[in-house]
Amino acid sequence: MKRNSRLSLALHTLSHMAGDPSKTRTSADIANHAGTNPVVVRRVLGKLREAGMLTSEKGHAGGWKLARAPETITLADVYLALDESLIATETDNPVSSCSVENALHHRVTGVMRDIEQSLIERLGETTLSDVRGH
Repeated sequence: MKRNSRLSLALHTLSHMAGDPSKTRTSADIANHAGTNPVVVRRVLGKLREAGMLTSEKGHAGGWKLARAPETITLADVYLALDESLIATETDNPVSSCSVENALHHRVTGVMRDIEQSLIERLGETTLSDVRGH
C-alpha cells in the first residue's frame, strides 16, 4: 500500500487508536507521527467522522477519538468512507472515437469492478481489533 495514500493514513491512524480507544489525539500529533500535514489529517479523518467512526473536539484539549469499538470497524468501512476506488470513473476516461479503445476500456473496467468488489469483501473480513492483535 502506498505510504502517502489517504487509505494508508486512515488505516494506520485508526489502528493506533484501536490500541487505546479512549485516548484523544490531535491532528498535529497524528500528522507528526505519519509524516504529513495536519490539514491532510483533518481532511482524511473528517471523512471518517462523517461515517461515524470518529468524533472530534475543537479547542486546546480537543482532538480525534474512536466513536465505535475497534472490533466493529472493518477495513472495508474505512475504504468505503474515504470513497477510494481502484477504477477510473467515466469522467476520468472520456469516450474515444476508437472502437478498440472503447471496447478495451469497457472490458477492463468490468474486470476492475469485479476486483474491487472482491477487495471490499476481503477488507470486510478484518477489523481494527484484528490488526492490533498482530
